[in-house]
Amino acid sequence: MTTLDIILLVLLVLFALTTVMIRSLLRAAIALALTSAVLSIIIFRLGSPLAAVFELSVCTGLISVIFISTISLTEPRTADEKIQHKKARLKKFWYLPILVVALGIILSQINKTVSFPLPAPEPEADARIALWNLRSLDVLGQVIILLVGVFGVVIFFKERKK
Repeated sequence: MTTLDIILLVLLVLFALTTVMIRSLLRAAIALALTSAVLSIIIFRLGSPLAAVFELSVCTGLISVIFISTISLTEPRTADEKIQHKKARLKKFWYLPILVVALGIILSQINKTVSFPLPAPEPEADARIALWNLRSLDVLGQVIILLVGVFGVVIFFKERKK
C-alpha cells in the first residue's frame, strides 16, 4: 500500500463522515459527490477502470446533480403542509410497495431458472469488447439507472410547475 493509497482512504473516510454529519443538505450532497469521486479513484487504482468510470459518471455525476437540483428547488414546508403532503403522496402511490415486491419475486424466479454466465475476458481484450460483449447486462443496468434518473428529474419539474 503506497502513501497515495493511504491518503485516498483517509480522504474517503473524511468525506463520508462529512456527508453524514453536516447539517446543510446542499453541502452534504457536495460532500457525497466528493466521496464518490475519491472512491472512483480508489477503484481505478485497484485495477477496475470500467467500474471506476461507472462510479464517476453515475454516482458522482448523475446522483449529485439530482440531489443538488432537488435541494435547490424545494421550499421549506410547515408541519401541517408536511403531514398533508405525506398523506396525499401515500394515497397516490399506494400500489408501489406491491409492485416492488412482485418485481422482486419475479426477478428471483428468473434468477433461479436462467443463469447468466459471465466469461472471463481475455487479458488482451479491449475495454470496448469487454463492455459491449461480455458485460452487456451491466450496461443495460446502467442505462436503466440513467433513464430512471432522467425521468425522475422530469417528473420532479412537472410536479414543481403545478
